[in-house]
Amino acid sequence: MDWYVEFVSKNPIFSAIIQFAILGTLGDLVARWIVSKKIHLPYSKPELFFKLIEWSFLGILIKYAFIGYQGFVESLVAQNYLPEPTPFTRAFFISLTMNAQFGILLVLLHRLLDNLIHKVSNWSNIDKGLLSLIWFWIPAHTVTFLLPPDFRIGLAALWSVVLGLILGYYNMKKK
Repeated sequence: MDWYVEFVSKNPIFSAIIQFAILGTLGDLVARWIVSKKIHLPYSKPELFFKLIEWSFLGILIKYAFIGYQGFVESLVAQNYLPEPTPFTRAFFISLTMNAQFGILLVLLHRLLDNLIHKVSNWSNIDKGLLSLIWFWIPAHTVTFLLPPDFRIGLAALWSVVLGLILGYYNMKKK
């Protein structure tokens, strides 16, 4: 595990790109595999390439958001706008503020980029994507922010696979 921590600490943006390109794209694939009940490539090669680019870009934004919202919460505590937190409440405050502000933008941007990649205009169920901020991302990122900083982006990228599993199962049950 030392090699991972060393790589992430020396290459914070590049490691976020790699982790989200692989795990975020894998989450998209897993959701499609569950719905279709078979492992296959549901995207054309150009679409797959652009999905990797999309997740790389989102990984950069998420990395910056993690740093920014941690500083935001620290500033609110320092100015007495939030009480002195425990480790759990600090993680929760960071997750809550990040998902309530940045999360909305990220869900919309993610759908916009998906639409561009697939050359469609699909905004159906965007409300469910936004609701995932409450039932999935706030709790998931609360756990994420309990970890040491070098492990946070990796877990956040892994959460994308978990959400892919959940959404794939949900969409399979609907059909």
